Formats: sequence, structure tokens, C-alpha cells
Amino acid sequence: MAMDIHVYDTYVKAKDGHTMHFDVITNVQDLDKAIEFAKQWLATVGEEGSTVTGNECNFCHTQGAPEPVENEIKEKGFFIQKMEGCP
Repeated sequence: MAMDIHVYDTYVKAKDGHTMHFDVITNVQDLDKAIEFAKQWLATVGEEGSTVTGNECNFCHTQGAPEPVENEIKEKGFFIQKMEGCP
């Protein structure tokens, strides 16, 4: 049976001013955790220090996880689905 995952729709302004749109996906429905995961990922792409609060990151929906997403969540605690403007 697939893991239930929670999707947080996130829009963050990059250092150069463009907007990065991505989903933070986790198996815990917790906004503070989602924000923490967003900041962790942003640091890995050179965007540490970007503002991420409840204004930029919002709960969207819950769904079943595809296997690759479930595996990454088991490994790292979260999955980032890049949408627009992401490196």
C-alpha cells in the first residue's frame, strides 16, 4: 500500500530575483517541517538564506506516493518536486 504524502506548494524568491516554484512533499503533515525541508533543499542549490515562511509555503493536498517519491522520503524525510525556475 502506498504511503500517504502531503504536498506543500512553495514559491520562493531566488537571490537574482526570479521566483522558484516547487512542491515540498513529506509523509508528515506539518508546515514547520515542510518549511525546514524547503530551506534544507534551497541550501543545496545555492539559495540558502531565501525567505521561506507560511506565506511562501502552503499545504496543498494529500495523496498516495509513487514509489520513487516514497523511497526518497524514507531516505531523506522529504522530496522536492521542481516546477518552475528551479535549478
